[in-house]
Amino acid sequence: MTDAHTPRSAASPHDAHTSKDARTPRNAHTSKDARTPRNVVAPQDARTPQSTPTPHNPRPSEDTRAPHNADTLKDARIPHNARSPQATRAQQGHAAEGGPLVEVLFPAGAAVPVEELLKQVGESRLQVGDERVKEFLAAFGRRLLRPALARRHPELGSLGFFLRPAELARTLAELAGEHVRVPRGLIFHLPPANVDTVFVYSWALSALMGNRNVVRLSPRSGAVAQVILETLHETLATADPVIAATQRIVSYHRSDEVTAALSAACDLRVVWGGDHSVREIRRHPLAPHARDLTFPDRSSFAVVRAAAWLCAPRAARVSIAEGFVNDTYWFDQAACSSPRTVFWVGAEDDCEAARADFTGHVSRVVTVRGWGVDAAMAVEKRVSTYGLAADGVAESVEFHGNALACVRLAAAAAAPRRWLGAGTFAHARLESLAELVALVERRDQTMTHFGFGRGELEELARGLAGRGVDRMVPVGGALSFHRVWDGVDLPAEFTRLVTVVA
Repeated sequence: MTDAHTPRSAASPHDAHTSKDARTPRNAHTSKDARTPRNVVAPQDARTPQSTPTPHNPRPSEDTRAPHNADTLKDARIPHNARSPQATRAQQGHAAEGGPLVEVLFPAGAAVPVEELLKQVGESRLQVGDERVKEFLAAFGRRLLRPALARRHPELGSLGFFLRPAELARTLAELAGEHVRVPRGLIFHLPPANVDTVFVYSWALSALMGNRNVVRLSPRSGAVAQVILETLHETLATADPVIAATQRIVSYHRSDEVTAALSAACDLRVVWGGDHSVREIRRHPLAPHARDLTFPDRSSFAVVRAAAWLCAPRAARVSIAEGFVNDTYWFDQAACSSPRTVFWVGAEDDCEAARADFTGHVSRVVTVRGWGVDAAMAVEKRVSTYGLAADGVAESVEFHGNALACVRLAAAAAAPRRWLGAGTFAHARLESLAELVALVERRDQTMTHFGFGRGELEELARGLAGRGVDRMVPVGGALSFHRVWDGVDLPAEFTRLVTVVA
C-alpha cells in the first residue's frame, strides 16, 4: 500500500535528527547474523546478493567517534572466547612495559606492545606473486566457498570467488610491464568497523603483492569478522610458515601511541573511512618515504534510460529490480557505492511511467524478500524526507510501507549526497545523459546504469574529465569489488617499480 504525501512544512529541518556522521544510522541494531543490514529487519528468506559487499563510508577506522547507540554494538564485537589470554588487558588498553598492549588476532597469540609487534613482522621474505601466498589465499578462498558457510554468509562466498586461483592469476598478469615490480614493504591497514569483509580484500591484495601487513581490526567488528578469523586459522594450519611470519591482524581500542608507532614504521598506510577518520589518522606522521592511500566519504547514484526500461521484457525488469535491491539494502544503503538518487533520462511522460513501474517492481522485491526497517529507522526516514519537502528540495514524498521511500526532486541539481535512511531514494529527470556532467561532484563514486551503450558511457567519462565518478557498472553490480577501486589500482599501489637497464 502506498502512503503518498506532499507536505508543505515539517516540524524540523531535514537534518534535525540526522547524525553529523550520516554514514552511521542512529539507533543502529546490530544483527547477530552479519549479513543483515543493521537497521533492516531480517528477512526470512533473503536471496544471496549477486555482488560483493564492499567499503561504504564506514565508521571512522580509529574509533574517533562513539557509536550513536553504544549498547547495541556489544554483540557485534569479537567474542571473548576468540581472544588471547591477555585480551582483557589489551581490550581495556592497560599499559604494559613498552606501552599499550596490542591484541594479536592472527596468528592467534599473546597481546604485545607495539614495538614487539613490529619486531614480529620483521624483514620481508616474499616476492610479488609469491607462490606460498597464492596457495594460502586460494585455500582460504576455497574454505569460504563451502556451501554451508556461503549460504549463511553470502558475502563470504563472494570473497571466496574473488580469491579463486584464476582471479589471483589475472590480477598478477595485469601488472606485467617493462619494469621489475617489488613489494612496497610494511602496509598498515585501517579498515572500517561495520563492513567485516573490507579488511580481507585490502589485506589479500597487499599480501599477494609480497608485502608484510598489519591490519587493525576494530573491537566493534561483527560476527562475520570472527568467521573470517576462524577460517584463516584453519587455512594457516597447512600453510607455509612464511605466512605466520609476515602477516598480522590485530585489535586495539583507540590509542594514539599505537597508531603513531605503526604509522611511523609503515611504508604505506591504507585508511578506509570517512573524511573525519582520514583527517584524524593523518595527524600521525609517516616516514618521509611513506605515503597514504585513503578512501574517504563517497556517494553514488543510478541512471536509467526511461524508454529502455519501458521496452524491456517483464523478466528483465524484475531482474534489474532485484539487482537494485542488492545494491542498496545491504549495509542499510550506507555503502559508498550504493545509489541514493535515481536519474531518469528521457521524455517527461516516459520518465514518469518508468519511475512508477520501477518503484512497483522494487517494492515487490523488498516485500518478497521480507526486508523491513525498525520503528526508529522509519521515523528517521520521515524526518529526512519531509525535511527535504519543507526546504523546497522535494516536490513529493511517497512511502511504500516503512521499507521504501521515494522522493521526487524539484530539480536534478538538488540530488542529495547524504544518507537519508535505509531504503530512501531520490528521483530526478534528465533530458540527456550529458546533463550529468554539470551535476557530478568529486565525491561521487559509482554510477550504476541501465539502458546505455558502452560508447555513451565512455563519452560521459571523458566529458566528466575526472571531476567525479570512478566506476560505471550495470545495476546490480554496485557492490562488486574490483582491484581498481575509487580510481586507484590497488595492486599497483601495493608495489614499487624498479627500472633495470642492461
